[in-house]
Order: sequence, then structure tokens, then C-alpha cells
Amino acid sequence: MRVSARKTVAPTTLPPPLAETVRETAWPGGDPCCGVGKKPARRSYTIYRNTPEGDGACRLEGLQVKVVEATEHEGNVASERPARPACCPWQDRWKAGSYLVLVGLLIFTVAFLLGYISSRGSCGVCGDFLTVVSDERPYGMEDDPGGAPLYWADLREMFQKHLNEEKIEATIRRISEAPHPPGSPRLDVLSSHVLSSFASYGLDHSWTDSHYVGLQKPSRQHPNFLHRVSADGAVLEKLPLEDAEVYCPYSASGVVTGGLVFANYGRREDFTVLRQHGVNPHGQLVIVRVGEISYAEKVANAEASQAAGVLLYPDPFDIPQDPHKLGLFQNTSIYGHVHMGAGDPYSPGFPSFNHTQFPPVQSSGLPKIPAHPISANMAAHLLRQLTGPIAPQDWIGRLPDVPYMLGPGEPAFRLQLGVHNVKQSVMISNIFGCIEGRFEPDHYLIVGAQRDSLGPGAAHSGVGTAILLELARTFAAMVRNGFQLRRSLLFVSWDAGDFGSVGSTEWLEGYLTMLHLKAAVYISVDNAVLGDDKFFAKTSPALISLIESIIKQVDSPNRSDQSIFDQVTDHGRQWQSEVIRSLPMDSSAFAFTAFGGVPAVEFSFAEESRPYPFLNTMADTYDNLNRALHGRLPAVAKTVAEVVGHLLMKLTHDHLLPLDYGCYGDVLLQHVTRFHEYTALLKSRGLTLQWIYSARGDYVRAAEKLRKDIYSSEEHNERLLRMYNVRIMRVEFYFLSQYVAVTETPFRHILHGRGPHTMAALLEHVSLLREAPENFDEVLFRRQLALVTWTLQGAANALSGDVWDIDTNF
Repeated sequence: MRVSARKTVAPTTLPPPLAETVRETAWPGGDPCCGVGKKPARRSYTIYRNTPEGDGACRLEGLQVKVVEATEHEGNVASERPARPACCPWQDRWKAGSYLVLVGLLIFTVAFLLGYISSRGSCGVCGDFLTVVSDERPYGMEDDPGGAPLYWADLREMFQKHLNEEKIEATIRRISEAPHPPGSPRLDVLSSHVLSSFASYGLDHSWTDSHYVGLQKPSRQHPNFLHRVSADGAVLEKLPLEDAEVYCPYSASGVVTGGLVFANYGRREDFTVLRQHGVNPHGQLVIVRVGEISYAEKVANAEASQAAGVLLYPDPFDIPQDPHKLGLFQNTSIYGHVHMGAGDPYSPGFPSFNHTQFPPVQSSGLPKIPAHPISANMAAHLLRQLTGPIAPQDWIGRLPDVPYMLGPGEPAFRLQLGVHNVKQSVMISNIFGCIEGRFEPDHYLIVGAQRDSLGPGAAHSGVGTAILLELARTFAAMVRNGFQLRRSLLFVSWDAGDFGSVGSTEWLEGYLTMLHLKAAVYISVDNAVLGDDKFFAKTSPALISLIESIIKQVDSPNRSDQSIFDQVTDHGRQWQSEVIRSLPMDSSAFAFTAFGGVPAVEFSFAEESRPYPFLNTMADTYDNLNRALHGRLPAVAKTVAEVVGHLLMKLTHDHLLPLDYGCYGDVLLQHVTRFHEYTALLKSRGLTLQWIYSARGDYVRAAEKLRKDIYSSEEHNERLLRMYNVRIMRVEFYFLSQYVAVTETPFRHILHGRGPHTMAALLEHVSLLREAPENFDEVLFRRQLALVTWTLQGAANALSGDVWDIDTNF
């Protein structure tokens, strides 16, 4: 544009948060402040919005507004063109006026945009944009260009508006009115309620997935028993087992007789201590406390020590037992399954569909010795009969008038345990509801909760089912109000959870070949509320960074002026050490990660000083759980729903899945450093662990290359985004060993699984070089090293992408 004088556009006043980030760009051709004799200079303003990352850092989202300044170059520039005829001055004035109008409209538009941005609140410019790992666009903008975009603050407000605390409370009450074990009429009614609820919410799909599984139940004709007997087997005393409905599913059946040995919590180290004190559990019954590890692990450790049977009791040291202060009655026992695994143990590795006939095999995790729970009263009566060495100080519990000897008792003190559980074929039903995603409908975010319970199950199944239903209802309402999901949401109510995540594992076994391509994340809401003091996330490492960003945005249930993150980091505490825990085997989340190769997490609140005493008992009622939380059960359950809801909003929308695929480089480093102390001992035998170190290095390089590829790629390229997402969501699956049979070793994950193929098993074997060199097996070591190394190397190769991109130093 040529005019007779230099015109400068009046500067637009920027709000303070933005004014600091305006920068000038000098365009080629000269200084924009003095352009005589040079090409026209233009000034470009780039306005950045700060968007907080999950780790507290900020990324910059640019909105460029270019204001072009017209400069007239006098002298030689003016003489280059022929002069305009003087007879048409009105044309110059008309064009000049038109340009002034256009410039004015441009200034007005810029001012309007800046005013709109600043009106959204101060560091609202940061906070109101979606906090994401990989995507900073507002929600809904690309989905509906004609409508108003949904920002993170809008989305949170919408979620809070629809989330209903009263509905959560009503569902917990309904679910926990009475026991509802698998196959019972009451559970059938609850199943129909869940299915009809999904349909009434307007979900895209709802259906039932049924399996026929083998479950154990007590025999009514031959009740389980515990007797004190003489040396010749005559019954001297019939010891009451209190409640015939409280038992250990999947215990071995049979009658065993022997003395009694106290083994603390039944951990491996506890049995080591027994041997160090000269106490041999071989052929004896072992009595162990509830806590620290699962029932299945306690019984497996006892069996490995050649014990004849196991009795499990709640010690007042671990579980409060004062009824006047909301404690367990001392004549109450606690149930729990003893299958060292998950799913139907009578069809390991195979799905139990439609009475399909399988080879006559059983899970290797089924115990070969009987086990039964007893009350604190019965435990005190038995422990008073023991003699032998005094138990270590940290083994001493709080049973009244019990000296806590290790045993066994006098030769005349013998017990006889009879367990007559019977196997039954039971149809179980998993209930599904689905909201389809718009752009990646074949990628699933799965939320699951156990529906069944051998007791009333307020904490065990009621809270989780209530949160599940309320999340389904809330997200369905949000979608009707404009929220577009990129990926699909699956809400699942599992059956037979009390028998070892049977429903969820059978579903995984049935659809594993497709789920590793489609399931991105699994979230469990089982046992979500057991208190409100401590918050825990039992999780795969890939979700830790995302969890941190979420708990910074959700208010603590008992400190309204603090987020959950603020609460757990009080007094300088580190949030990860306070919150993050490994996945326990008795959680459905464990099966998804260790068996299915899907990143998983289970959230829960617990009491710090006084643990909830009624879990897995017939006293797990709404009233008892609500009393334990001082009447705040619905509020705490709502907080868990908020945490899960925020996580789902991020996972269902972000263009790039916010999973930390690079974290496994650090996780692997933590594992391999534990081998360093054995390097010299291995070298003395001509052995080395260098192959593991090399494979880990290849994985780190592959993760870094993927990060750089993503960073430098076109943000709007849907084909590339999908390719990257597929690689990211399969990272967990890459760590499943392809060299062991799923029917023999179902938990194939080399870091979170169980079996000789794992990093933990290799370390345990290597540690024999120092503890018992004569037991070190070089052939076994080489096999274990190969299993770990090649799985890890395979993960690195898969993360690299195409075969021509693989960078290996192996």
C-alpha cells in the first residue's frame, strides 16, 4: 500500500498477564523503526497463552495477530513508478479511506480477542485452558467449529454440575443391604438394576457378558470344623468356627492333623525367622495374622514350608476390635480367597464361555493344603496353648493374656482341621455400558467395579458400584451437553470379584487378542473408600505423571482449602512416597496390567490411624462404613469420583495419549541397580548381566526418539497421531514375556508379573550367590537372563516403530 506519509497503527493495550509475553519480530529488509531506503518493514505480534502442564511447567499456545504497518519510501522508491494523474484525486482519498476502515476493523477484532482472553480470569489464562500433556486445544473446538469451545474450566464446571452426591449415597445403600454372592437371587436383581441404569442414561451400548465358572462354597452336608484331638485322634474339644458362611474360597479340601506354629503374617521372611529359631512348620498347622500380604500369599508360603494347614485370624494390633469404638467383635472372622492367581482356576488361561470343555487342568496357584479363617477369640484360645521360643518383639500382637510363643505346643496339644468346600459351576454376568468416541472409537478407556460380595459389601462393592454408575450417568449427560469424546468409554460392573477378580479376568482371557490393540487404560474403583486421611494410587508407572496433575486439581475431602496434592505433601512429604503403591494381586487392576498388558490404576482413601475393621466381614454395612467416616461417606466417595472423572476427561480427549512411556527407563534403572552388588560374584563365574544393561539402553533411546518424533510432527496430522497413540498405548503390552505360556504363567509382565521369567525372580536367584552359593544354578540363571533380556529388547524394538528405525546396540 502506497501513501504519502508513514502511518503507524495505534498500539493495542494488553492485559497485564499477556503484555509481558508480546514480542516484536523484525522482518527481513531493515529496522522497522527506520525504513528509509529499505524494503517495507512489518511488525508481528505473537500473543501466548500459558497452559500449565501436569508437572507444573507451562507450555505456550500461540495466537498470532499480525498488524501490518504501511511505510512510504520516499526518494528513489517513489520515483520508480510513474506519477498518478492529478485529475483523479478522489481515487486516492477513496482508497485511503477504505484502508483506514479495514485497519480499524482489524484493530477492533484484535482488541475483541484480547478482551475475551483477559476476561476469562487471571491466570485463568493459564488455568482455564486444559492442562494436558500433549494437547492444548479447547474441548469441542475442532468438533463443532460453529459452536462455542469448551475450556478446561467449562468442562470441570459441567462435570461438577452433573455429578450428584445424593445418587452415590442412594446406590451404596441399595447395593449393601444384604450379602449378594455370585449366583444368588439378590445379585441377579442388582445385575438387572445396573443394566437398566446404563440403558436409562442413554449410553450408546449396554450389554451382558456371561461366563460359567467354577466357584467354591461351603458344604451344607459336611460343615468345616476345627477340633482339638488326642494323640490317637480322639476328639477332645470341638472348637467353634462361629459363622459357617465365612470361609476361604479355593482352599484344598480334606482333614489334616498336627501341632500349631505361630508364623506372624505368613510372609517368606517370617518363615525364615521360624527356621532361625529352630521351629519347623513341617507337618504342623500354622496360625497367621491377617494383613501385610494377601490370604493366597500366606497359604502359598505356608505350603512352601511344608505346613499341613493354615488358620488366619485378625489381631487387634492390626484391626481394631473394640465395639464401643467402632471395632470388630472378637468373635468375628474375616473371609478371603486363597487362589494364588486371578480368574477361574479350573480353566487357567482360557475363557469360560458357554460350558466349553477344556483340558482337565487346574491353576498352579490352587493350594494343596486346607485353610480357614478364625476369630480373634479362637486365636487367643489356641495361642495360649503354645510353648517354645518367645516370638520376636515385632511379632507381638494385642490379644489379651497371650504370651505369643512360636510353638509348637505340648506333644499332647494337637489340632484337626477339616475343610469340605465344594466346587460349583455358576453363571456369572459382567454388565457393560459404552459411550463411543468420535475420532478413535476403537480405543477404550475402561472403568470397572466389583458388584458381588459374600457379605453386605458396603466398602467392598457398594461404593465402587455407586461411583461407576454415577460416572456413567455424568459423562452421558456431558456428551448430551456438547462434550465430544475422542475415545470410547467402557463402564463395567464385574461379577465374582470376591473369588479373585474372576469376572474381569475371564473377560480379559476371552478378548485378549483384541484388547491389547484397543484398551488404553483401566481404572478400578474397588475398595475406593476405607477412610479419608490417606490417599493411595496403586498404579502402573505409566500413569504416575498424569495422576500428579489430577490430584493437584481435586479438593481434599476433609480439607476444603487444599487439594489432595497439598494434603499429601504437608510438612515437606514427597507425594510419590505418600500416594503411589504397586498393584496388589487381589485387585482387578493387577490382572489388566500383569496379564493383559494394559496400564491400570486403583484409587482409594484409607484411615491413617485406625483402619476400617469391617472389610470382608458380615459387618461391612453402610451404617458401619459411614460411622467410620463420621457421616461423610457420600462426600468422600464423590471425591474419588472427581479424581476418576478428571482422569477420564483427560484420557478421552487429549489428541496424544498422556501416558508416560519414557518412565520405564527409570523403572528399569531402579531394577538393574539392585544387581550391581553381585557383579563381582557373577564375573568370578564367567557370567555377566551386560545384556540387560544394553537392552535397557536401547529402550531409553527408543523412548527418546519417539518423543522427538512427536515433538517435531504436524500437530493436526490424524494419521500420525493415531500411529503414535498405538505405540504409546502398547508400551505396557511390550513388557509381557512372549516366551512363556499364558496357560502356565498367566502374569507374564516381567516387572509386575509373577513367575521365573520376571526381573524379581532373576534377582532372587542371583542373590543366592551370597546367601547360599551351593544352590545357585547357572543353567537356570542363563535361562532367566534370556527371558528377561529378550522381552526387554523386544519392548525397545517395538517402541522404535518401523524396523528401519530400530537403533540397537545389543
